[in-house]
Amino acid sequence: MYKFLSLKDHVYNYIADEILKGNLVPEEKINENNICRELNISRTPVREALIQLASEGILENVPRKGFIIRSVTPKEAENIYAVIGTLDGFAASLACPFLTETHMNDMEFYIDSMDLSIKSNHYEMYYKQQETFHSIYINECQNDVLIEMINMTRNKFLTKSYDLSQNDDEKQILYTTNDEHREIVRLFQEKNPEELEKYIKQVHWNPAMSVSEATNKSKR
Repeated sequence: MYKFLSLKDHVYNYIADEILKGNLVPEEKINENNICRELNISRTPVREALIQLASEGILENVPRKGFIIRSVTPKEAENIYAVIGTLDGFAASLACPFLTETHMNDMEFYIDSMDLSIKSNHYEMYYKQQETFHSIYINECQNDVLIEMINMTRNKFLTKSYDLSQNDDEKQILYTTNDEHREIVRLFQEKNPEELEKYIKQVHWNPAMSVSEATNKSKR
């Protein structure tokens, strides 16, 4: 069903995309006037979007300075991984009975697309494709509160970026992660919600991997 986007939602998405592209980096102040001019809107929806982003932990409202983009420490990343793993795994187990062959085919399509994005050094596209991959089954979990919690939590990783053209190790991390996506689809196809939930929580969102992920943030 089509969801109407308010001006605040448009500003929210615009800022999120700018962070994802690396045009806005951690510790950088958000220039509200520039956003108003760029989107040709008033200050009110911009301020509303900034307040929402701050409430979700993506921005920080610093007295006498304004809104700045928060960086994620290794410890915070580890905690976020643990929470996302638990929520994502639970959503997958709930969605398992509802996924159709079309859902499986769509997830396999995005897996192939992610491989191409990694090969072409296009991390921004990889991020969006993997987000869509997970959203396919998350949106079928039949629990709107769980969906909202997952989306708010994973948005904390918006500032993560890779310079894939310079670091083969980082590319290999993403290839390995994409192989995990293939295993997730296999478990869905087997209709095995218990193993699926365990795999997503303990392997795909393994908190031990978060330290290396966090150190790759904000390189552009």
